[in-house]
Amino acid sequence: MPLILSKVLASSSPSPASMPTLSTLSPLGTPVPAVPHAISVSFPTWQDNVDYEEANPRVIDKMATGYPRFFIHKSIQKLAAIIGAKFANPTESVLLFPSLRAATSCRAFILTHAPSVRLAQLTICDPSPSPALPCVEVHAVLFPKENWAVAKSFWQHTGLGVSSRMAERCLEMLEREAAAGESGTPAISAQTDEAARALFAPARGRGSRNRHYGNKIVMSRQGSLSGSITSPSPTSSALPTPSATTTDFAAGILSPSALAQAGAEEDEEENEEDQALYVEERYGRNLPLESAPLAKRALRRRIAGVLCDDCEAKDSERGVPVSEDDVWLFPTGMSAIWYAHQAALKAKGEEAGKSVCFGFPYTDTLKILQKWGPGAHFFGHGLDSDLPTLARVCELALAPEEGGRPILALFCEFPSNPLIRCPNLRAIRELADRHGFVVVVDETIGNFANVEILPWADIVVSSLTKVFSGETNVMGGSLILNPSSKHYVSLRSALEGIYEDTYWFEDAIFMERNSRDFQSRIETINRNAEAVCDFLRSRSALHASTPSPSHVVKEVYYPKWQTRENYDACRRPQGGFGGLFSVTFTSDAAAHAFYDALPTAKGPSLGTNFTLSSPYTILAHYGELDWAAQWGVEKGLVRISVGLEDRETLLKWFGQALSAAEKAGAEGGAVNGKA
Repeated sequence: MPLILSKVLASSSPSPASMPTLSTLSPLGTPVPAVPHAISVSFPTWQDNVDYEEANPRVIDKMATGYPRFFIHKSIQKLAAIIGAKFANPTESVLLFPSLRAATSCRAFILTHAPSVRLAQLTICDPSPSPALPCVEVHAVLFPKENWAVAKSFWQHTGLGVSSRMAERCLEMLEREAAAGESGTPAISAQTDEAARALFAPARGRGSRNRHYGNKIVMSRQGSLSGSITSPSPTSSALPTPSATTTDFAAGILSPSALAQAGAEEDEEENEEDQALYVEERYGRNLPLESAPLAKRALRRRIAGVLCDDCEAKDSERGVPVSEDDVWLFPTGMSAIWYAHQAALKAKGEEAGKSVCFGFPYTDTLKILQKWGPGAHFFGHGLDSDLPTLARVCELALAPEEGGRPILALFCEFPSNPLIRCPNLRAIRELADRHGFVVVVDETIGNFANVEILPWADIVVSSLTKVFSGETNVMGGSLILNPSSKHYVSLRSALEGIYEDTYWFEDAIFMERNSRDFQSRIETINRNAEAVCDFLRSRSALHASTPSPSHVVKEVYYPKWQTRENYDACRRPQGGFGGLFSVTFTSDAAAHAFYDALPTAKGPSLGTNFTLSSPYTILAHYGELDWAAQWGVEKGLVRISVGLEDRETLLKWFGQALSAAEKAGAEGGAVNGKA
């Protein structure tokens, strides 16, 4: 039953001529792109990246934004400051979450390092008459300031924090209240104030430290605060679980009239002959807020690979008959990975053993496996030569000295970030079937327009933030359960027991809009990236047809050459090699000169509609450069996500950068900076 279909809409993304260039994106610390909810930030020079990692005020003071899991958006900071000023002690910091379950998970994580962590639940309501979104629920975690680094690591690893658009909506509600003549920071009634003072004090008494929960505070349309106290018994062994009401509030509650309109639109759409045209003509680029439920369903259908007007699950382009009901949406890609791990732990219960991280992954994936559950075995190369050792690890896991618990799950990327290697999924599937572990594959870089992963995996996760969106203005993640998996029933039951839809309405609307033409964008990006990689490899020290002492490119990491057999085994008939590659150089001087001279946007993230470059190892592993190097991730590695620009323009840009690198290499130039 199609709702909003996935036909290519040419107007959904900018033309190559309008792609951002260095002149519009280069100022240090400015958003990339220059929009309020940009998810990247400009670091134009190599030294800018180093100074950012060392918290040099020269860079930090200029940062207007940053990647959302690393830099808390200004709107979120402002809302947290308002809540903290009213409810936090002077020695406490505040992090905000969209649900009680997420806040409780954060609290449990911080309590491994802190003596006391408190929660506050607030409902902010819109004073406007008949608003589409009457109320938004926010959950605050209040913790000692000295534990900020621990709390921030939870925010970074899990991606479960509130979105910038959610915070912006809350601030707008408060501003409307102030404009209506009420106080901008609502007063607390005497009765609630007394309760707050009692419950926001550090927990005392036997067994209370790990079970204290603050008062539920409702910010009403009149600007007053009221609520009831929720505090578990000191003898209780469990934290409070979210109620149905809390779950409903996780992404806000639409008004009855808005829900009725959404239902009417769904009925309308069932009879539309051309759904994509209907959406585009009626709504233009964006859907209205009340159609967010429809946008979410359209996203789930699009991600399932059901890409035509009257298709059913059997027609999915995923390689197995997956439907939208097998797709789960998340606020970020990392939250999808975190939930995949949590679901595997819940499904296995006490039998859960360690997980396996196969291949050098994005940094937070490994951290999740190490910090939650029994731990992880790390195979940093992720090559076919590692498979015999992996098989041995699976066998040894059953030995009494190893705990006698089988391997829980294997997590891998296809391809990996940043070395662009692909694991042998067929061999991994055979091992998984023999030893009973769950296979979780992150397809973000490959994406299902290029590769068919689901037949080999039990769970496929993806960061929708990247090429699926392309616009660099919204976060999102997805998780697909393979209905053909022998673990399907247990994993689905586990997910249903822990899942909350906290994907903020407006984020879903932007994601739906952005992703309408993702297939056509990927085709262009595939061609552009391959052309750039061919050019760079033709000037490399190892692979040039006519080697020259002036060549400074050491290696180009791209699926066309890295683990090609494993990539081709999953490559779709019309699939390309993707838009991401990494390049290394024969000297640090050449790497720095190449990056500094490259006239592209420069900052974190990937999968953007414009070309985006980053000294990846510096940004992701600055505190562990030697560790990364032992797995082949050099400190001079530059990662590049190729966009939709004109191909000749791209080749000109990379030619200029390569000339600068070759000049620096010939001069043996001194390198400024510490890395």
